[in-house]
Amino acid sequence: MASQSTQLSIPFRKSTHLTLSTIIRQYVTDKYGQHPDTFRDDMTVIDTLRRDAVNVREAHTSGIRKLQAYAGQLSWIGGKFPVEIGAEFTWYPALGYNVERPIVQNNLKFERANILYNLAALYGQLAAVGAGSGSGGGGGGAGEKAGGAADVDGLKTSASYFMQAAGVLKYLRETVVTDTDVSGVLPEDMDSATLDCLEQLMLAQAQECFWMRAVSERYKDATIAKLAARLSDLYSQAGEAAMKSDAISRAWIHHVSAKHHHFAAAAQYRASLDCLEKRRYGEEIARLQDAHSCVAEGLKETRGGYLNKSVIDDLNGLKRRIEEDLKRAERDNDVIYLNVVPPKSELKILDRANMATSRTPPQVEKPFEYLGDHADFGPALFSKLVPFAVHLAVSVYEERRDRLVNQNIINDLEVLTEQLHATLLELNLPGSLQAIERPLGLPGTLVQHAEEIRYADAVNRAKRSFADIDKLRAGDRATFDEGKALLAVDSDEDAQLRRKYGTERWPRAEGRFDDGQGQKLWANADEIEGYFASSGSSDGVVRDMFAGIEDMLAMLAGPDRVLMDFVPNSRKMDLPESVKPSLGRLRSAYNDVLRLESRRRKRVETLREKARADDIKPDIMKETARLERAYPNTPIVASHFDSFFATRLHDLYESDQEQLVEKEKADQEKLLDDITRANREFTNQKKAAGTDRGGREREAALQQLDNAHYKYKEIVRNVEVGRKFYNDLSKIVGSFRDRCRAWVQQRRSEAQAMEEELSMPVLSSLSLGQRHQAQSAPVASPPPPPPQQQQQQQQQQKPYFQQQAYKEPEVQAPTPQSWSSLPQHQQQATPHLPTPPQHTPYPQEQTPQPHQQGIPQTLQQQFQQRQMWTPEMGIRFGGLSAPTSAGGQQQQQQQQQPNNGQPQSGPGPTTWSPSSGIRFG
Repeated sequence: MASQSTQLSIPFRKSTHLTLSTIIRQYVTDKYGQHPDTFRDDMTVIDTLRRDAVNVREAHTSGIRKLQAYAGQLSWIGGKFPVEIGAEFTWYPALGYNVERPIVQNNLKFERANILYNLAALYGQLAAVGAGSGSGGGGGGAGEKAGGAADVDGLKTSASYFMQAAGVLKYLRETVVTDTDVSGVLPEDMDSATLDCLEQLMLAQAQECFWMRAVSERYKDATIAKLAARLSDLYSQAGEAAMKSDAISRAWIHHVSAKHHHFAAAAQYRASLDCLEKRRYGEEIARLQDAHSCVAEGLKETRGGYLNKSVIDDLNGLKRRIEEDLKRAERDNDVIYLNVVPPKSELKILDRANMATSRTPPQVEKPFEYLGDHADFGPALFSKLVPFAVHLAVSVYEERRDRLVNQNIINDLEVLTEQLHATLLELNLPGSLQAIERPLGLPGTLVQHAEEIRYADAVNRAKRSFADIDKLRAGDRATFDEGKALLAVDSDEDAQLRRKYGTERWPRAEGRFDDGQGQKLWANADEIEGYFASSGSSDGVVRDMFAGIEDMLAMLAGPDRVLMDFVPNSRKMDLPESVKPSLGRLRSAYNDVLRLESRRRKRVETLREKARADDIKPDIMKETARLERAYPNTPIVASHFDSFFATRLHDLYESDQEQLVEKEKADQEKLLDDITRANREFTNQKKAAGTDRGGREREAALQQLDNAHYKYKEIVRNVEVGRKFYNDLSKIVGSFRDRCRAWVQQRRSEAQAMEEELSMPVLSSLSLGQRHQAQSAPVASPPPPPPQQQQQQQQQQKPYFQQQAYKEPEVQAPTPQSWSSLPQHQQQATPHLPTPPQHTPYPQEQTPQPHQQGIPQTLQQQFQQRQMWTPEMGIRFGGLSAPTSAGGQQQQQQQQQPNNGQPQSGPGPTTWSPSSGIRFG
C-alpha cells in the first residue's frame, strides 16, 4: 500500500540471473541444422533485454519499454523455438503467503507471463505515485477537501496508467494463462481469480482518479454521485474476486471493502447535496441516513489495524461531514419543511457513470508490429533461424509422405505380389516347369536361390533378428510395466488412505476413475496393452512361418550335395511334339510373370528413392516467407502448411498412386489369365501324352524349395517392420512412464498436504490455557503430604480419562465476563470475534482445594487462574494502556489488585496493544 496514497499498487515479481543465450546456443546446435555463431549478435541482445527487464524494480517510465521490448521478443522467438527450450526460469511470487518460495519452470511462455505481470505492476505503481501526489494524501473526507490541491494532469496520467495496467491483466487472464502450454505451471498469484481481482482493483482506482478530478474541478453533485456509485461497484467486484483468490491478503481485502463502503457513502452524500439543491428535503435526509450507515460499515474494517491511516482519515472525515449535514437537515425539516422521509427501499437507485475501461497497450496485444529495423523494439531476433513450427511442419510432411508412399502405394503393390505368388503356388509353378525341363541335377534358378541364402546366412540372420526383437519387446515391456506399476501403487496408496481416514474425510478424487489425468493415463495403458497384444500375435505368425520353412532354408544354405539328395531325379525322356508347344507357351507366360515381378521391384525402389530425395525444406522456406509477408502479425504454426502439403503430395505422388497401382493390377490380371490358360493346356497335353508320371516327387521338392526362398524374403520384410515398430513403441512407453511418474509424484504431494491438514488437532480440542510452574518469590516449602495425598496428586497429573476413580469437590470456576457485558466503548475497540458454537463444555479437571493440600494461601489465586479455558468464559485483552480519565485510573487500580477469579467492572480502555497478549477467562 502506498504510503502517501489511499490506493494499492501491485508489487513486482523477482527473478534470478539466467544467461539465456547459452541455452539457445546449445539448442540450436543440437536441434537445428544452422551454426549458432550465425546468431551471435541476437544472443547478446536477448541477454541484454532479459537483464534490463528483470531489473525493473522501481516505478519509472523507462521500465515500460524494457518490459514491453523483452515481452515482444519473447512472443516472436516463441515461434522459432519450442516452449520447453531447456532454460530453467526462476520467479518468486509477488502476492500470497509463499513469496519466498521460487517457482522454476522450463517454459518460454511462463517467462513471458511473468514479464507481462511486472508490466502491469509497473503501470499500477506509476499510477499510484501520480494519484498520491495529485490527491494530497488521500483527499480528506471523501475527497471533499481535495478540490483546490488536486493536480488534474497527474490524475489524468494516473487514470491512464491504471487502465493500461487493467488491460495488461485482462490480456494475461484471457489470452496468456488460458494457453494449455502455460496454464498448468502458473503460481497461485497468477490464477484467473487473482488476475480478475487485480484487474477490477486497477479499474476501481482509475475510476477513483476520475472521481477525484470531478471533485477538484467542482462538477455537479449529481455527476460526482454517479462516478462514486460506479466506483463503489468496482471495489465491490474486486472484493468478490479477492475472496476467490488464495493470494490476496487480508489487508487488501479489508482495504477494498472499506473503499466500497466509503464510496457508497460518498455517492449518497453527493446525491443528498443534489436533493438539497432541488429542495427534496425528505429524500436528502434518507440519503444522508444511508450514507451514515455505509460509512459506519466502512469504519468496521478498521479493526485489526489493516487499513492505511489515510483511508481511516477519509472515513472519519466523511462521517463528520455526514453527521453535521444530517443534524442540520433533520432540524430544518422538523421545524420548517416537514417533509416525509422515505424509507431506503423507496429511494431511486443512483445512476452509474463508468469512465474506467481496460485498455491493453498495442505493444502487448500486437507486438510484431513493433519489431523491425526502425521499430520500437528493434529488429526481430533470430529472424534467419528456421522457426520451430517449420521444423515441426517438415516432420509432419515427411510422415504424411511416408504414409502415402508406404501404405497407399507400396503396400498395395506388395499385396498384388502376394496374390501373384499365391496363384503360382496353386498352379505348382515353377516346380512343374523345372521338373520337366531339367529332369536331372539342380535347376539354375534353384542354384541362384541357394547361393543367395548361403550369402545372407539366412537361418542365423533370422534367429538373430528374432532375438533382437525379443530384447526390444522386453525393454519396452519393462518400461511399460514400470509406468503401470506406478499407477497401481497410486491406487493402493489411495485405497489405504481412504481406509485410514474414511471417504468423507478423504475427498480426493480416485486416480483411475475421477481424476482427469489419471483417466487418460489408465486409458493410455489399456491402449498400449493392445499394442503389445497385437504385436505379439504378429510376431507369432512370423515365427510360425519361419518354423515351417527352417528345414528348407537349412537345406538351401547347405552344400549342393544335400540339395541333390533332397531333389530326386526323374528319368530322362524325350518330350512328344504335341507337348512342346504348350510347354513353350507356359514358359513364356511364366517368364512374363517374372519380368512383371522384377519390374515391380524396380518401381518400388525407384519410388522409395524418390521419397528419400523429396526435400521440402527449400520450398517450405519460400512458403514461410510468403505467409510472413501475408500475415505479419500471425505466428507461424504447422497447420498453416496443410494446403501446401496437400498440393505438393498430389503433384508428386498422385500419378504413382493412381497410374502405377492400377496399371500393375491390370497387367497382373492379364498375365495370370494367360499363365492359368497355358498351364491348363500344358497339363492336359501331358496327360494325353502320358508324360506326367514319374516326375511328381521332383516337382514337389523343387516347389517346396522355391516357396521357402520366397517366404524367407517375406520374413525379412516382416522382421524389419517389427524392429521399427518396437523402436517407435519405446518412445511411446517411455513418455507414458515419465508422465506416470510425474503424476504419481504430484498425487503424493497432494496426499501429504492433505494428511498434514487432517493431522492438525481440531480447534475445539486445543487447551488455550497453559499450565505454569509456580516460580515466583521464594515461599516456605509446605510439609510433605501424607501418602494418601501424594497418591491424589499423582492421580491429578494423569489425563482426564484416567481419573475416573478419583473424586474431589470441584473448584468453582470464575464467572466469565460475557461479551455483551463489556462497556460500549470497549466493544468497539475490541476486534470482532466470532461467537463460539454452543456445545457442552469439556469436563473440567478435578482439582483439590489448595488449602486442603497444605499449599499457602498466597498461591490460592494462582490455582484459580490456572483453570481450563472454555468457550463460555470469553476473551479479555490484557495490558491495556490506561487513559487519563477517572474511569481509566479506576481500571488501572483494579488491574493492580488480585483478580480472584471475578470479572472486572467499570469502564475499560479503548486501545489494545498486541505486545500485551491475550488473557482467557
